[in-house]
Parts: sequence; C-alpha cells; structure tokens
Amino acid sequence: MNPILDFIITAIPLGMTFLFGCVGEILTEKAGHLNLGIPGIMCVGGACGCLALKMMYKTGMPWPLVVIIAILASLAGGVAMGLVYSFLTVTLKANQNVTGLAMTTFGVGLTKFIMSKLSIKSIQYLYALKFFRFPFHNRTDALKYCGIMVFLGVAIALAAAFVLAKTRVGLHLRAVGENPATADAVGINVTRYKYVATLVGSGIAALGGLFYIMDYAGSYEAYKSIEAFGWLAVALVIFTVWKPHLSIIGAFIFGLLYIAGSRIPTLLGIEMDMSATPLLQMLPYVVTILVLIISSVRKKRENQPPASLGVPYFREER
Repeated sequence: MNPILDFIITAIPLGMTFLFGCVGEILTEKAGHLNLGIPGIMCVGGACGCLALKMMYKTGMPWPLVVIIAILASLAGGVAMGLVYSFLTVTLKANQNVTGLAMTTFGVGLTKFIMSKLSIKSIQYLYALKFFRFPFHNRTDALKYCGIMVFLGVAIALAAAFVLAKTRVGLHLRAVGENPATADAVGINVTRYKYVATLVGSGIAALGGLFYIMDYAGSYEAYKSIEAFGWLAVALVIFTVWKPHLSIIGAFIFGLLYIAGSRIPTLLGIEMDMSATPLLQMLPYVVTILVLIISSVRKKRENQPPASLGVPYFREER
C-alpha cells in the first residue's frame, strides 16, 4: 500500500478511539454535566470487554455473539461508572470536576488491576482480534484495523447528531443543559434527563477502550495508553463545538495529528530525533486551543458549551 494512503487509513481507526469518548462526553455535557471521568470510563470499558472475552474463551460461541457480548459487557462497565458519577453529581450535587477526576483515578487503577491478571494468559482474550477486525481481518496493511467497531462508532455519532437535532428528546436534553430551571418549569424531568444522558454517554465512551485494545492496538499492554486517549477525547468535544456529526471528521483529524510525529518525517525522508515525537503528539491539544480561541472570539452561541455546564441544579432555587 502507498505510504501516504497507509498513513491516512491508519488515522481512521485511531480516531475512532477518540470518537467513542467524544460522542459520549457530548451527550453528557448537553445535559449540563462536565464528566472528566471519561478516561477512567474508557479504561473500565476496555477491561470489562476483555474480561467477558476471557470468560467466553473456548466456549464455541458463534463469533458474532462473542463480539456482541463483549460490547455489551463494555457498555455495562461504562454505565456502572456513569451511575456512580450521576449519583454523586446529580443526586448529591457533588463538585463535577473533582468527581470526574476521582472517577478517572479509580477507573485507571481498577483497569490496571483487572488487566494485570488477564495479561498472564493474554491469548484468552486476544483470540477475538480476528472477530473484531472483520471484514478486514485477513489484511496485512492498515485496513486490518477498520473492523466492525469503526462502523459502529460512525453510526453512533450520526445517530446522536440526529437525536439531538431532530427529535423531541434531543430538544428536551438541550433545554436541560441550557437552562434546567426553565426546562423544569415546563414539565421536563431534569433529573431523569441528566441521569439518562450521563449513563448513555458513559456507555458509549466505554466502547472506545474496548475498541482500542481489541481492534486498533491488539496488544495485552494496550490498556496502558487508554487514559491519554481519554483526555484527547475530552479535548475533541471542544474541537467539534459539541456537535456529534463533526466529531467524525474531528476524530480523523486528531488521528492524523497524533501519528504525524512518527509518520510525516519518514514520509518526507527527514531525519528526526525520536525524542521529538512526544512533542509532535501535542498537536491535537494545540489545535484544540486554537479552535477554542477562535470560537470564543467569534462569540457564536451555537459554538459555545451548554450554559449550565458544570453548574449543579437545585430545584428549590428556581
């Protein structure tokens, strides 16, 4: 395969890791909650999916069922983390920033514990690589990473965009995020929307961890990198100005920028010190800052975060 084409195709599945986390966080933030626990949730999602795959090892299940159960296990892990976050921030009105950071710390630690036990016999969950990489599992080039979950990620992003923009549920959710007191006054159950949006968002974000381990990386040590990608997913939310359909393009751009440090010098035939690669991997963050500055200067309301983002809602104060 042409090196430039290989570079572009490799960026697509890498970007999908960011896409799952980004779409999940967008749904959560549309309800007015800033969940900085996304990196930890992605880690737990990957660990739960791999644990389910280990349990199905040599059971003789049809491969589509193996993939579905692993995805459901990952979703369940994300939802469980989202439930804890929701209880603390929605019901108990805990500080969202502190709670999110605590969830990330807990999620990363729990994942390291689970995966360290599984990695002793890594084949007991990595056997499913060919299942997740269908229909390109026989390829030897970058296309082998564009498996089932790449299409699933794009479908989820488009579905989220449709729900937010074209349905009554999306209208209510946006109302809750902009002004929960007004939404409450017209009969919208603010607490329910906050809980559901956070649980669904957390479940979607968790799939990013499973995808990275069982498709893109395909390594029993891949879980060690998920936390960093989780923070990039949070940054991607700002980059795509809280619009799920734009997150598809944004995820691809982030994928390109992230691997640019190791690919572009080679493509251009430039000798570069390997120590410069981590510096070049900062490009997605730099671009996000530029987008944030531009969107702030333009002051267009549709490019701003929900008005009540990060602010707890006290019903008795409305």
